[in-house]
Amino acid sequence: MQVYRARNPKKSPLWQCANRHYDEFEQIYPEAYQPRYGVLRRIIPEVVHKFLECGNLERGFARIRCDHCEHEYLLAFSCKSRWFCPSCHQKNVQATARFILDQVVAAVPHRHYVLAIPRMLRPYFQRHRHLLKRLCTLAQESLCEYLRTALDCPQGVPGIIMTLHTFLRQQQDARRPPPGPAAGAGSAPPGPLTAAAVEIALQAVAGPDPPRLAC
Repeated sequence: MQVYRARNPKKSPLWQCANRHYDEFEQIYPEAYQPRYGVLRRIIPEVVHKFLECGNLERGFARIRCDHCEHEYLLAFSCKSRWFCPSCHQKNVQATARFILDQVVAAVPHRHYVLAIPRMLRPYFQRHRHLLKRLCTLAQESLCEYLRTALDCPQGVPGIIMTLHTFLRQQQDARRPPPGPAAGAGSAPPGPLTAAAVEIALQAVAGPDPPRLAC
């Protein structure tokens, strides 16, 4: 019996880095990172540990056999997680893209819009992630209003596929000190913020004119 060897996750630099350093990172996180980035979300250790076991035959496998030629091999179970595991994430991306192309979108031109929020508001969403749902709702409402105004179609209902990205901005912000009232000010955590306050802040930033969208 042969063993399927399409990839060896333990040879990847990402797997080796996570295997060597993640436990230490989790131990020092409350003191070293929590004051600035908030409590470590429970999903993060879960995803990392699943990734470390992805493709490990000791954690389970399927026996693949061809009834025609009787060739068979063992296929290790994957973690099926998104974003962190490159192999499983790429598979999910391709499957989702194929489903959208075949089952969702029509054969007509489409546009890609990118909406961003001011840096001053990002720490609140970082620490109060339940507000991201409300933020997506506001983005959808703003985009609908913009398209209805631009196309002079007050009753139009656009079809929207929305994806939320937070990791890139967090990486960029981590390289720069957060804004403060004066140079050298500390990174004090933001106070409590409600969805209504976020909506008021976004409306104040946008102003009375239609939102500006970059495509």
